[in-house]
Amino acid sequence: MAEDYLTDDEQLEHVKRLAAEYGPWTIGAVVLGLAFVTGYRYYQGHQDQRALAAGAQFEGMALAVQRNDQAAARQIAGGLVKDFPGTPYADQAQLALAGLYVDQGEDANAIAPLTAVMEHSKDTELRRVARLRLARVLIDQGKADDALNLLSADANPGPFAARYHDVRGDAYFAKKDPQKAAEEYKAALAEGNGGEGMDAALLTLKIADLGLAPAPATAAVPGVIATPSGAPPAAAPPKATH
Repeated sequence: MAEDYLTDDEQLEHVKRLAAEYGPWTIGAVVLGLAFVTGYRYYQGHQDQRALAAGAQFEGMALAVQRNDQAAARQIAGGLVKDFPGTPYADQAQLALAGLYVDQGEDANAIAPLTAVMEHSKDTELRRVARLRLARVLIDQGKADDALNLLSADANPGPFAARYHDVRGDAYFAKKDPQKAAEEYKAALAEGNGGEGMDAALLTLKIADLGLAPAPATAAVPGVIATPSGAPPAAAPPKATH
């Protein structure tokens, strides 16, 4: 470059001109960079403090639930939802609130927190958990069709497929449709041998409790021995002669 052939004095003058021309921009960039780093560190520290505060409140809510202190648990859960919206702590608090309402027979009050998690949580699994619990609340309220529609709105429940089938079975059972209930319970069993978190023994018991008659046996035909379904009939053995 041409600057390589300048004398020392000429190079010094060249640097001065560059500083005069670009100095304000360089200083501004440095200031902005420092402000960004400082702001990010402040933001990160603020977020860490919020997370610690939310965690402490959540732990207090869990202890209140364990002590069966419904009033304290509801108060803390409400505070988490208000002060830390959009966080996993708020989602879990909403689910806890819904559970407390159901335990107290206040199913109608459980709908709002479950709906909030189902529609707004950033966690896919929590959204599906809320959908399942809301469907069960609707079934308990005698709204089995609404529960079925709610579950159908999630066309691809992924690892929750078995649980969806199970709750659908409960909805059909409530509608007094044992045939469809049995189909859903059997589908739940078929999903990964009962599905994640599913109780195969309980599903089998549900199917048995439906009281459905077994498939009718093939009518007996003279001279023909009944065989398992799908196998060709066997001729009856000849009668013994004396």
